[in-house]
Amino acid sequence: MSALEKLLQPGTLTAMLQPIVEVHASGTRLHGVECLMRGPEKSNLRRADILFSYVRKKNAEAQIDRACVSTALRAAQQLPDNVRISINIHASSLANDHGFLGFLQTEAGFYSLVPQRLTLEVVEHTPAFNGTAFQHALDRLRDFGVRIALDDIGLGSSNYKMILDCRPDYFKIDKYLVQGCNRDYHRKAVIKSVVTLAQSLGSHVVAEGVEQHQDFETVSELGINLLQGYLFGKPMTVADLLASDLLKRHRQEFPPQVPAVERSRLEGKTALLI
Repeated sequence: MSALEKLLQPGTLTAMLQPIVEVHASGTRLHGVECLMRGPEKSNLRRADILFSYVRKKNAEAQIDRACVSTALRAAQQLPDNVRISINIHASSLANDHGFLGFLQTEAGFYSLVPQRLTLEVVEHTPAFNGTAFQHALDRLRDFGVRIALDDIGLGSSNYKMILDCRPDYFKIDKYLVQGCNRDYHRKAVIKSVVTLAQSLGSHVVAEGVEQHQDFETVSELGINLLQGYLFGKPMTVADLLASDLLKRHRQEFPPQVPAVERSRLEGKTALLI
């Protein structure tokens, strides 16, 4: 069995959940979690960067994206039903895997997760893919209630063209821009421009890689209140998250995001993805 075949076996991948927090003057609350994938233990594919570099060399993005979705939803089913779940997906998978949307619908139903809780974080390392099919897939996902995030804003393929193609609900600013922004005028200027653009488009902004309190203060001053990074929580198992103070506060403070009547109405739209 090849390494790729092993990766696609159920239970081989592990979902580590990193909090995305919402900070206000009244305190810090859990906005959602990003499901970060880890490969087999005691393997060089344990690290996400090596894992996905290998997968892309094998042109197996769509296959591994399906495995990642299943792994993430299996973990997320244990969370309270008012926690948002973010899952990374290659743009090329949305464009080229024509069965992916139906697969997502089936998996979400199997794990009893309404699609309104899901955010797909679009990443891309392939320079060319079917842009029309990609945008059609995004439209169908939005019709179903899924939100779209554009990951790694400021690096690689997450450029202005991709912003126009994705029309993201969330701009996720890469840690390269965030870390050290408190002492770097140029980083602050770029972050400010992203915030202004996102606000003009009616989108939210998430600052990734927040590890230092000084950087937290800077991005907050620039108008960002959705934050992700070690300052607020490292990637952790679902068991550790369930036991965390952050999730306990979330249970107490957050109302369900999808009222029961609305959830019932939206669940009637399952045919949209088929």
